[in-house]
Amino acid sequence: MTEQWFARRTWQEPSWTVDELVAAKAGRRVSVVLPALDEEATVGAIVAAIVGLTTGPAPLVDELVVVDSGSTDRTVEVAAAAGARVVLRTDVLADLEPREGKGEVLWRSLAATTGDVICYIDSDLVDFDPGFVPALLGPLLVETGVELVKGFYRRPLRLETTQADTGGGRVTELLVRPLLAALRPELAGVVQPLGGEYAGTRALLESVPFAAGYGVEIGLLLDTFERTGVDGIAQVNLGVRKHRNRSLVQLGAMARQILAAALGRLGVPDAGGALVQFLQVDGEWLATSTPVAVADRPPMREVLVR
Repeated sequence: MTEQWFARRTWQEPSWTVDELVAAKAGRRVSVVLPALDEEATVGAIVAAIVGLTTGPAPLVDELVVVDSGSTDRTVEVAAAAGARVVLRTDVLADLEPREGKGEVLWRSLAATTGDVICYIDSDLVDFDPGFVPALLGPLLVETGVELVKGFYRRPLRLETTQADTGGGRVTELLVRPLLAALRPELAGVVQPLGGEYAGTRALLESVPFAAGYGVEIGLLLDTFERTGVDGIAQVNLGVRKHRNRSLVQLGAMARQILAAALGRLGVPDAGGALVQFLQVDGEWLATSTPVAVADRPPMREVLVR
């Protein structure tokens, strides 16, 4: 089943042109959303690369929005100067106290945009290729029955002084891929289950809960599978994705959030315990504790009708 789906719903060399996709929109609006937190070094170039898709009498992208998660640097100013509409998380659904994390701003972006199709792009990418956007939109605009499109790519591991051609996506390989193989083998063909570049229909995205923090991507994948089966999920090859790689300690905290989101959706109890990690300081091992956020935001459809 996995091999058949992989062959049918995977585009190794997406070849849709912008003109073809504009014609296929058939009245649908497209929103591109960049979640951002202290990304002044990269967000401007990404926005500038996408702006070209928003111009002309019949643009592919109808709105380009950066949703800021409380940046303390110049992310907001840089994104706006590059041509994005910038929305602060506190300005969307202002009566709800904002929570920390990526899942929160992605969830709030649904109330800040109007697109029938929404494309998410991480704002820490380096050497960004604007071709990511039409590639992700292709299956949603051209194919029938597709509700979620995941991007996949080679992920170089960028260390402080060197770069390896592969080795990124460590949480995927060490945690998520084994977890899916054990409990949701139907999704074993998803190359980048945690990838931050993906697109979905508003109908789908407003119908599912959004997990906290870094659990949002695995949560959306599992929830989509429960609603549509594998036939509602597609994936496209985006080539190479370069971004800021995190330390093992940071990845540990990320993995704990991802595991919490996945276990709840897989019917496995999670005790909710904090992640305890150990660091050596002056020859002594010291423990640090990171709490895990497990509360989902409800489907946006339920919030907007109140």
